[in-house]
Amino acid sequence: MNNSNQSKEDYLERFLMLEEKGMKEIRAVDIANSFAFSRASVSVAMKSLIEEGYITSDKHQHLSLTAKGRKIANSVYQKHKVISSFLISIGVDENIALEDACKLEHDISKESFEALKKYIDEQSK
Repeated sequence: MNNSNQSKEDYLERFLMLEEKGMKEIRAVDIANSFAFSRASVSVAMKSLIEEGYITSDKHQHLSLTAKGRKIANSVYQKHKVISSFLISIGVDENIALEDACKLEHDISKESFEALKKYIDEQSK
């Protein structure tokens, strides 16, 4: 996966994560703060995501995921949760597992991910 797509997925996933933390009105500054990125770089990324139809912005500059953006965000976030949980379950330090999951979630094939999910499901029975 190229860095542009990975970055896009990271931003969309972060939207979802902020929503799950209870944020109702997400702005570019919230995204910037959550990543510790500059507001300028996040503003450029948000503009691109709006142009590509992944997010929308209202008159108050509150951002929302579109159905298209939410689909990608859910997919990436699910991969992140499954991979990080698996790594933690086999003894990887939580911080390292979370960091590694961020890398792996973008490159893992659908086949490998489905096999990993199936394995985890079988182990939890």
